[in-house]
Amino acid sequence: MIVVTDVHKHFGGFRAVDGLSMEIAEQSITGLIGPNGAGKTTLFDVIAGVLPPTSGHVFMKGEDITGLPPHELFRKGFLRTFQIAHEFPSMTCRENLMMVPGAQSGERLWNTWFGRKRIAQEERALLARADEVLEFLTIDHLKDEKAGQISSGQKKLLELGRTMMTDAQIVFLDEVGAGVNRTLLNIISDTILQLNKQQGYTFVVIEHDMDFIGKICDTVICMAEGKVLSIGSMNDIKSDPLVIEAYLGKGKVLSGSGVRSRKTT
Repeated sequence: MIVVTDVHKHFGGFRAVDGLSMEIAEQSITGLIGPNGAGKTTLFDVIAGVLPPTSGHVFMKGEDITGLPPHELFRKGFLRTFQIAHEFPSMTCRENLMMVPGAQSGERLWNTWFGRKRIAQEERALLARADEVLEFLTIDHLKDEKAGQISSGQKKLLELGRTMMTDAQIVFLDEVGAGVNRTLLNIISDTILQLNKQQGYTFVVIEHDMDFIGKICDTVICMAEGKVLSIGSMNDIKSDPLVIEAYLGKGKVLSGSGVRSRKTT
């Protein structure tokens, strides 16, 4: 689905992404982990067209998408969420979902005069779809609540709901579990798995919660200092000496919730 080849992103003399190459398989869930400052979010920004790379290329299904802006990638089925949810706070949860699909008839001034019937039909279909998505996410009871007034975990679910209002092919999730309680995090992980298995979504997930990554991810990529340090299953990553030493430090081991000291005798 995604191929990244020798991508660099420099900020002056600082190399946030330093010659990184990787592949994301179609219909997979890939975890991206690493210490703060490893370059994970910068890599997301480069792939998603938020930042231009200093050099290197990004391909999606064989097409060079390097530097394409986010709105063009959106049309290709490439979506990205953020660590801090970007909802429209004064709109209801239902309205937040209804506005997602592009090229709606009501966006054209001419149609507001002469295409009102078509606009009304589209809005009825969008409303029905939004209600289906909210029910799927188990937050249908919030459909008429202002999105700015719901909890941070519910906002993360709402962002997932936005991806379901389009023909998404690949979704990049930046710390979807940040600030989310364990109950909602389980709902989020179950939703990601369902979208992957039932609808064929491809996901790439930045996350620090190792239990979450281990539950949902087929492959885990560990970054450090702008480069790929290790690739494998969660068990492979947790036992990789390079990860233990470079990512966690000597005398530490990876546990489900993060880092703990290794007992020595």
